[in-house]
Amino acid sequence: MPVGTKATVKAVPPSMLKELEISIILGNTYHLFLRPGHELIKKLGGLHKFMGWDGPILTDSGGFQVFSLTNLRKIKEEGVEFRSHIDGTKYFLTPELSIQAQDAFGADVKMVLDECPAYNVDRSYIEKSLELTTRWAKRSKDEWVRLGSNGLLFGIIQGGMHKDLRLRSMDQLMEIGFNGYAIGGLSVGEPKEEMYDLLTHLMENLKPDKPVYLMGVGEPEDILFAVQNGVDMFDCVIPTRNGRNGRLYTYEGRVTIKQARYFDDPEPVEKGCDCYTCRNFSRAYLRHLYLSNEILASYLNTVHNLRFFMRFMRDMRDNIKNSTFGEFYASFLNNYDKG
Repeated sequence: MPVGTKATVKAVPPSMLKELEISIILGNTYHLFLRPGHELIKKLGGLHKFMGWDGPILTDSGGFQVFSLTNLRKIKEEGVEFRSHIDGTKYFLTPELSIQAQDAFGADVKMVLDECPAYNVDRSYIEKSLELTTRWAKRSKDEWVRLGSNGLLFGIIQGGMHKDLRLRSMDQLMEIGFNGYAIGGLSVGEPKEEMYDLLTHLMENLKPDKPVYLMGVGEPEDILFAVQNGVDMFDCVIPTRNGRNGRLYTYEGRVTIKQARYFDDPEPVEKGCDCYTCRNFSRAYLRHLYLSNEILASYLNTVHNLRFFMRFMRDMRDNIKNSTFGEFYASFLNNYDKG
């Protein structure tokens, strides 16, 4: 899922998202709650109409952004008090209000409010945070039921890097019952090997009959590993943010377009790529646009990156269907330069 933080996938209009075969995007409750506000979006017909996107939308709960404010928030049993990063206005976000906002947006997939602790906090804090997240998850579902809200509701598994706490969180959420289960609190500073080990352990214990969503993980090799272990859904700002910063993805690895070696390179970013950028423009031209700070650079680079990730996901699905995923996995890693 490309990230459309503020009701837009940065630099790319919805018509191009369709051409890239993107089927679902993510919106951010925290940012939309602050500006322009969920009441206004509801008044104007909901998030789909507001941003001109008729495909599914998943909205996060706002929790991750609120908890990343650190010095601007206070966590309480009822919810979290925080000050806007925009103007310092004080707000109080509860599980119920998060669901109400997502319902006002008309999101197709909604997330419960959770606390996402930092990687380096001690176990006792993680354990208390987990229990709070479970209580908030129950309140979120109760509000979702009360509203008769359309769409799906996902619970979020927390527990830091502690395997037993992760399993406890998973069991508690499954007892409440959700349409899908997200894995939060990874890719927050932990060593990659530690993330892989925890993810493997957790996926061995998750039921396969509901979708599993790994939040905020987006490098191709990480997605590949997670898919091998049974994860279904992903979101990350990597394709769009790195595109704007001149870092492009190919099946052979990453391309940093500002490098001098692309000064007169007549080739597309990636041979065989069917995106608008690769069909029409050279690496030399993209380098020129990027170094000239032209707006078009952000558009063309982002279009290519989004298409790469859609091709990558499609190829994984096809290989799973053909029972050749193991060969695809080995071939991709053998050819992909992570430098």
